[in-house]
Amino acid sequence: MSIFHVLSLLGGLAMFLYGMRLMGDSLKENSSGTLKRVMERVTNNPVRAFVLGMLVTALIQSSTATIVITSGLVGAGILTLTQSLGIIVGANVGTTVTGQIIRLLDLDTTGGAEWLRFLQPSTLAPVALILGMVLIMSSGGKHNTKSIGNIAVGFGILFSGLLNMTSAVNVLRESGLVEQMFTGLDSNPVLGYLTGAGVAFVLQSSSATIGILQAFSATGLMTWKGIYAVIVGIYLGDCVTTAIVCSIGAQPEAKRVGIVNILFNLSETVLVLLAVTILHKVGLLDGLWDTTVNSGIIANTNTIFNLCCAITLLPMVSTYERLSRRIVKDVPVPEGPYKSKLDALNPVFFTTPALALRSCYDLLMTMFFIARSNIDKSFKLLFAYDEKIHEEILADETELDTMTDRLNRYIVELLPHLQLENHIRIVNQYYKVSSDFERLGDHAVNIAQLSADLVKNDTSFSKKMETELDILKDLIAQIMDLSQAAFQRQNLDAATKIEPNVRVAAELIDQLKRQHLRRMINGECNVMADPFFTNLMVECKRITDVCSNVGVATVVRFRPELADHEHRYYDSLMTSGDATFDETYDKSYSTYIGLMEELSGGNDKADSVNNATDNPTIAAVNPSIAVGNILRTSETEDDSLDDDEDDE
Repeated sequence: MSIFHVLSLLGGLAMFLYGMRLMGDSLKENSSGTLKRVMERVTNNPVRAFVLGMLVTALIQSSTATIVITSGLVGAGILTLTQSLGIIVGANVGTTVTGQIIRLLDLDTTGGAEWLRFLQPSTLAPVALILGMVLIMSSGGKHNTKSIGNIAVGFGILFSGLLNMTSAVNVLRESGLVEQMFTGLDSNPVLGYLTGAGVAFVLQSSSATIGILQAFSATGLMTWKGIYAVIVGIYLGDCVTTAIVCSIGAQPEAKRVGIVNILFNLSETVLVLLAVTILHKVGLLDGLWDTTVNSGIIANTNTIFNLCCAITLLPMVSTYERLSRRIVKDVPVPEGPYKSKLDALNPVFFTTPALALRSCYDLLMTMFFIARSNIDKSFKLLFAYDEKIHEEILADETELDTMTDRLNRYIVELLPHLQLENHIRIVNQYYKVSSDFERLGDHAVNIAQLSADLVKNDTSFSKKMETELDILKDLIAQIMDLSQAAFQRQNLDAATKIEPNVRVAAELIDQLKRQHLRRMINGECNVMADPFFTNLMVECKRITDVCSNVGVATVVRFRPELADHEHRYYDSLMTSGDATFDETYDKSYSTYIGLMEELSGGNDKADSVNNATDNPTIAAVNPSIAVGNILRTSETEDDSLDDDEDDE
């Protein structure tokens, strides 16, 4: 036996495991969004859940991944433990598909069936590798094409590794070591059981362990009586790994998914070992017992074991559920109104980024709705203060702060697991808007506090101001509608309409300030309300600025080349002219500024403000007017200086 043959065996094993991982990860990347939507629709019917678990596992080539995803969905409250039970059973059957693919090693191409050679691993491996590389190199940034290419490359590497292992074990057969190892398993099923469990636990994959067993079957030294216990042991080793992953940082319901998987696999091993022992004693396995196995027999044995156990044990899933509840006790924790959304930020979704990003999206939409509701409440407090509503706003703000902290930590932890450029763009958008949504909540708190301070100082706004503020509130509501549509549906058209409306809002706020100043001059508005009004306008302006950021983040997701200079892009649209921008701006301007002008009676009253501020008597009564007068004088002087520079 040569050290080079051992290295060849280990190299083939490494290729096989890497190919399986690459293929499985790419399948999950490309289908996990659809996968989640399908799994969410599962009912309490265990048969339908069983079929779903089987199909999903056959698709992503990993029962561990299916059960871990299920655990995350249970922890997030999307699925109940009862709904997950059938999926767990089905996942154990679905994992046998990999072995059935690997059995192509034994495909017989004799007898004139030349076309069958295309299905042999020696042909499939290079064809898959060539196809995969062509797709990757020609993807042009299209992540779906690149993912399909990765699947093909993974498939090719998997079969190349199998061929390498098969070649190596055939050489090692001559050393006698392989013969001694499998002879020991023939006479000691307990050792075979422990070997299967140990290898599956280390590799964290039952499919990979079955594949290795199939590769070793090429030696012709393995008999059925020596490998059946190994196959049964694989079930236990794989489920222990899954249970550990499901338990990391999980809620009790999610941990129970892993426990149910262990209980099912323990039942499966007992059932298979008991059935094999009885059938062997009565002589029903005599024709198979000493048969030399090949890849196909191993694949069929694995499939039959899993399928028969699933049919037998599926009616007992309710018993597994009761046992899991006895093993994992409920831990009393404070139940917040948004607990399920926070629980959905589960690390188990890191292996399926589309699911992790969906959890982030759901939480962000919850944050937006909370913030928007608080803004609506805070505006109402300005003219009808209610301490109870104020307390509700403060309580929701605490929840918003918690959500933002949890979400940002989750995004940072998720980022290293992202490989697709599209996913990275999405997470960048989510990271930006999370702070924006939290700031919306802050502005709602500030407006609510302004309302409380007005009451405390026995001050109020005039009815005319309330009417004018209604116009601004309507425009802010429209801007927030566009922001919601832009983020919720990734609507680029809505996103591009936010900025022109924000520009109109800035002009409307300036006009409100002028009207407020006029009323103070005419004694129509309490001068003591001036600082509250000024702060209110600041908060309104900042709300529209936050919405502008949300729109910009959405535009950048579609046009990443605009990153870091988005606002300059909008400035250029306004100065150079853009049909859509101008049309949106003009429509909004005529609607909202037009309403303000109707209320103010045109520009005559604005002129009266300018005349009044030149009156030193009025300026002495209200210092803020004097400041305004100074600023205007300064601006006039600046303009004259500019004119002088132009003349020079």
